[in-house]
Amino acid sequence: MTTTTDLTVRRVAGRIGAEISGVEIGPDLDEATVAGIRETLLAHKVIFFRDQHHLTDETQAGFASLLGPLTTPHPTTGRVFGQEHHVLPIDSERGKANSWHTDVTFVDRPPQASVLRAIHLPPYGGDTTWANTVTAYQDLPEPLKALADGLRAVHTNDYDYAASTPRTEVNGELRKYREQFVSTLYRTEHPVVRVHPETGERALFLGHFAQHFSGLSSRDFTALFELLQQRVTRPENTVRWSWRAGDVAVWDNRATQHYAVADYDDQARRLHRITVGGDVPKGVDGSPSRSLVGGSSEYTPAL
Repeated sequence: MTTTTDLTVRRVAGRIGAEISGVEIGPDLDEATVAGIRETLLAHKVIFFRDQHHLTDETQAGFASLLGPLTTPHPTTGRVFGQEHHVLPIDSERGKANSWHTDVTFVDRPPQASVLRAIHLPPYGGDTTWANTVTAYQDLPEPLKALADGLRAVHTNDYDYAASTPRTEVNGELRKYREQFVSTLYRTEHPVVRVHPETGERALFLGHFAQHFSGLSSRDFTALFELLQQRVTRPENTVRWSWRAGDVAVWDNRATQHYAVADYDDQARRLHRITVGGDVPKGVDGSPSRSLVGGSSEYTPAL
């Protein structure tokens, strides 16, 4: 077991993001170090570790498992591309996730956290941006908080990550990925404001998998969604990370959205993601999310 109490935390932005140094992450960290990492994650929503070149897929998964039980790579695409060690490759050959989202919200137990490691990076561009959905909620005027508290949204994977990709750039691999992504349909109703199970903080729970608000028309959904979503992505709520090979980012999927900046032309970009199983979200009134189509039992362990 590796023992270290030399964690150094440097805030990267005012409302979200911190870099941790003084540790080589892996599966053999002691309990005190893991507790310090978790505490920093809860406080800053996304944390970064530079230059973790020693990691492999297996040891990345071992580290992630210290944070909780691991999911399979993905509810749909993870079954076709043959990933091992719970790893989902985030590969530019399969499109660019340049839309604000929280991971896998179309199931009833979205991940609590994601661990992302940079494998191959383009010579320029390719940053990732995260947004703090807790401060986004806190900034709402009281009437908007009251409105959001009572809303519920239906999330679905019937969404094309690569919809903004020009048709001329759609290759066979990308087309296969698109088809697999929607091969099994999931629809889940979530509260628009979820209460964080560890901190008790309220967070806006939206992102691009949210397709409509229960009981409202599509026109009302579009207007209200944009009103609330733009609060999430205000620059003051965000942090942008410029990757180096070997970097690792860990984010609290219950309190963030993220966006991969597609500014690297046709250069190759590959990162490996592992997700940690989460709980069923609950709203301000205590009502849990509910699955409408499909379930998460084959994807994430019950907690």
